[in-house]
Amino acid sequence: MTQLIVRNCRILNTRTLAVEDASNVLIEDGAISRITTEDLIHPDADVIEAQGKVLMPGMIDCHVHVVASSFNLGHVANMPNALVLLRALPIMQGMLDRGFTSVRDAGGADWALAEGVRTGLIDGPRLFCSGKALSQTGGHADFRQRNDVLDPCPCAAKIGNIGRVVDGVDACRLAVREEILKGATQIKVMASGGVASPNDPIQNMGYSEDELNAIVEEAANANTYVMAHAYTPRAIARAVRCGVRTIEHGNLVDRETAALMRERGAYMVPTLITYEGLANDGERYGLPKDSVKKIATVRTHGLAALQILDEAGVKMGFGSDLLGETHYMQADELLLRSRVLGNGKVIQQATLIGAEILNHEGLLGEVCEGAYADLLLIDGNPLDNIELLTQSDSIRLIVSRGVVHKNAC
Repeated sequence: MTQLIVRNCRILNTRTLAVEDASNVLIEDGAISRITTEDLIHPDADVIEAQGKVLMPGMIDCHVHVVASSFNLGHVANMPNALVLLRALPIMQGMLDRGFTSVRDAGGADWALAEGVRTGLIDGPRLFCSGKALSQTGGHADFRQRNDVLDPCPCAAKIGNIGRVVDGVDACRLAVREEILKGATQIKVMASGGVASPNDPIQNMGYSEDELNAIVEEAANANTYVMAHAYTPRAIARAVRCGVRTIEHGNLVDRETAALMRERGAYMVPTLITYEGLANDGERYGLPKDSVKKIATVRTHGLAALQILDEAGVKMGFGSDLLGETHYMQADELLLRSRVLGNGKVIQQATLIGAEILNHEGLLGEVCEGAYADLLLIDGNPLDNIELLTQSDSIRLIVSRGVVHKNAC
């Protein structure tokens, strides 16, 4: 039974994009139980004196890979399982330290890591894990080299491999059921080629419509949804028509495809900052040369894609998708997006819309009674200066699951 009072804070309302007058907030057992302008007295509660600072919900990153401790994903895939897990711990700690109290892992992390956080065994954000991303042979999660004879992919047994190779409708159905059984909260598929994998050009398609339809149906049977890695209009449109709920990356989206996404209620999760990290540091830290050559194809289109999606009314979640030594750049995604969209919309993407994507509306992404107590106290107003969310000194308090993680008040 944990109680905490945050006294005299101004609350950032992520729905109205306004900073409200000073209030007092009571946190009990990991949730916000009361918000009032009246004085709060609780004999067992610790008290944080906010002194008029801005209280906002913890941020949500809807596209991370906490096991991606190297740019060379094929190298991580061949590491011993125990080493992969140990290397993931500081990555998760860093995310929470930056104010990201919830993350959706887009391939690699599993129920064990999520349970470790939930039970307080390890420090990190709430983990919404996809388990292994599903990839066709030669797709974005197939890291085998071009050999005369392809050995069976051992990917499903290696924690460091972000995906598993599976082909055919029946095999795809079974793979979804297995990932759900193992604790996946949503299913990830590779619906086009990608940058970090060796043998699949960006323009390539991933999976047939029959396979995608089967994957979506099996996810829906388990009351969850599918997220799809896709770059090109052709790949995005096909995935959305097959019922995919969120598109990841989407750098090459055009206006017609954005309109289709809006019509079908699909979300986009752009991941612009990762291309900066890949371009600047990828080769130095072991990104294969074939992958380095692909970066320019998508990097230059990212900001234009934001404009197209915004004008079409497509809801966007916040995503970073960083690898290796660049996880520290996570919050810089806020700055990139704000150049096109402004501060308010970007803050909503990292809070309110992220909660919608996670199917946790009213529990995450806003400061309200009944919501989880995942909170940040900011020295300043992020609506006026979003850089405050990228500066450790400005984030004075981090509360995760109702427990104080950082207190510099």
